[in-house]
Amino acid sequence: QRTGRKERFSRLVKMHSDEREEIDKATAGDIVAVMGIDAASGDTYAHAAKVCVLENIYVADPVIRVAVEPSSRADADKLGKALARFRKEDPTFQVQTDEETSQTLIAGMGELHLEVYIERIKREYGVPVEVGPPKVSYRESATRKAEFNFRHKKQTGGSGQFAHIVGYMEPLSDDPEDEHAGENFVFEENITGGRIPKEYIPSVKKGFNQSLAKGPLGEFPIVKIKAVLEDGSYHEVDSSDMAFQTAARNCFRETFLKMKPVLLEPVMHVSIECPTEFQGSVVGDVATRRGLIQSTETRPDGTVIICEVPLAETFGYSTDLR
Repeated sequence: QRTGRKERFSRLVKMHSDEREEIDKATAGDIVAVMGIDAASGDTYAHAAKVCVLENIYVADPVIRVAVEPSSRADADKLGKALARFRKEDPTFQVQTDEETSQTLIAGMGELHLEVYIERIKREYGVPVEVGPPKVSYRESATRKAEFNFRHKKQTGGSGQFAHIVGYMEPLSDDPEDEHAGENFVFEENITGGRIPKEYIPSVKKGFNQSLAKGPLGEFPIVKIKAVLEDGSYHEVDSSDMAFQTAARNCFRETFLKMKPVLLEPVMHVSIECPTEFQGSVVGDVATRRGLIQSTETRPDGTVIICEVPLAETFGYSTDLR
């Protein structure tokens, strides 16, 4: 009913554990297996097109994620085929690629669920895989203002490169009422008297923007920075778009290191429900994970603990809690 394609049911079997019994027909209420068809979980088959579709099974949200990668590059295709097949047969098994870390993440209903699939990848497809916690996407930011006066000068045969920029960089405030609240990068220019021609100013902004993708601390994206261009100079022959972009990139890298850069860590809002008699040990465990308890509420059926915990400390927590 999903694809509108006709399929031939060549063999019907009734399954008893690992034994199968061939049958000629099946009636309402029978549970049987059909050999050799290309089906996905939740498909309905009927005698004609667009007759009816039986209600799909309830698919719960996954509770655990792990990162998988093949031990060798050559096995990447086989791993892809395995994951595509498992995803087709099991709607609770999810596969996604993290854009920032480029890791392949698989998600499922629990550690055992994922362990079974990892074992099948090794046994059925012969692909040795490495499994680990997903990488955490950190951010880099600065904690203090720094001024820059950067001159980029390069002389080779023919026309050279020249760009000179002066100004300052500072961290953006977290105040929600600030005019730049919610922005990661703000560029302002206060150039007067044509010290830098107008056509080169977008090149400076572009150079700064290119530097935001990878910071110097751990190659994570840089956030919450304001750059102000106040002065500079240029050369009639040697200045160009490229020269000002290069100057801005090198200047950003140099100035950012003077701004006392820090790593920002994702912190998750966590709600834990547990029997009241275990409240002490659960709170103690949250504290060892660098968590901050915000509130606890006692109910007739147990205790609810609301806390904030760094994402890096939450991997496998549901299992540890049990």
